Amino acid sequence: MQKNKKHVRFLCEAALIAAIYVILTYFCAAVGMSSGAIQLRFSEALCIFGLFTPAALPGVALGCFMANLLTGCALWDIVFGSLASLIGMIGLVALKKFPYIAPVPYALANMIIVPFVVKLVYAAPEALPLIFLTVGIGEIISVFGFGIPLYLVLKKHKNTIFK
Repeated sequence: MQKNKKHVRFLCEAALIAAIYVILTYFCAAVGMSSGAIQLRFSEALCIFGLFTPAALPGVALGCFMANLLTGCALWDIVFGSLASLIGMIGLVALKKFPYIAPVPYALANMIIVPFVVKLVYAAPEALPLIFLTVGIGEIISVFGFGIPLYLVLKKHKNTIFK
């Protein structure tokens, strides 16, 4: 029975993280933060959950998939944006013993993959290096500017929140 409870807890945590990701993405889209030259998503900070629970890996990837699907992104953006998040989460989890640098793979995966999607799928007129720069700035702000403070808050309560 204990194994079943752990499985249910894992699924619930992943689903909750995915739902929060979608809600935060909708909020950023509603206030125009996720569509400018520098795209900001508070939801990207949730990658930090990967430092506390293995459920964050599928939770963030699924949340990204659902958010991109529900906000009307193109098919290739849904696929490759979600893949970038999944790859980034794998890297983050691999570095979780080093919490202040663990988000680097997450930011890099998005900084490398997303600009190609923006350029090829949405036919962005900007040069690819500029898109790398602007996506990178948005990722750094989202993952480090929002994510590390979130990490510091969660770290104080990790034994209560993440059992």
